[in-house]
Amino acid sequence: MKRGITALAVITGLMLSFALYEALVVAPTERTMGDVQRIFYYHVPSAWTAFLLFLINFVCSVIFLIRRNTKADILALVAAEVGVVFCTVVLVTGPIWARPVWGIWWAPGDIRLTTTLVLWLIYVSYLVLRRFSTSGQTAVVAAVVATFGALDVPLVYFSIWFFRTQHPSPVIGDGGSLDPRMWVVLLINWAAFLCLAGLASWTRYLLEIAKREVEEAEALESLYEGSR
Repeated sequence: MKRGITALAVITGLMLSFALYEALVVAPTERTMGDVQRIFYYHVPSAWTAFLLFLINFVCSVIFLIRRNTKADILALVAAEVGVVFCTVVLVTGPIWARPVWGIWWAPGDIRLTTTLVLWLIYVSYLVLRRFSTSGQTAVVAAVVATFGALDVPLVYFSIWFFRTQHPSPVIGDGGSLDPRMWVVLLINWAAFLCLAGLASWTRYLLEIAKREVEEAEALESLYEGSR
């Protein structure tokens, strides 16, 4: 187990270093925005990684609601925690990119920005609930919140297809105009971010299992002491 984590950590470090070089040196400079556009290689992969983690949270939450599977509950919690980190990166890099391009940090009322912020708030609320609620039904309530919260993910992703927004039009998919060289660098960075997310999730999963085992042992010890 430790060797696996160590190996993944090394791979992640190498991937992130290679991805940084590709984003800052190899990728061509965008003609209208210049070098500030290079934040694209962090902004977009962070969003995709967050979406994937929230999808995992959704699937695991549904499994937990159906089967009351403890491992599914732990995976849902871990995916939400790491997903919030990557979603935070999206919300931070977006305004940094927008300021020199749009002339403003944030466009109030923009559907893509607003739904992304709502998505972040939903999962932060989910984590607050998991952290501070002492109810025996906390995991169930949190799973319900996560199930409904996941509905915001497709709204965030498809918003620029169906609404007029300040956010740029799609450069990926139908109607996209992304340079093939940029595509390669984008995918390299996403692969690096997936490695980082996997490393963080794996480590956090093991810590959560250890924490619950300690809590269970303490509960059994208290029960034993109380029965004496």
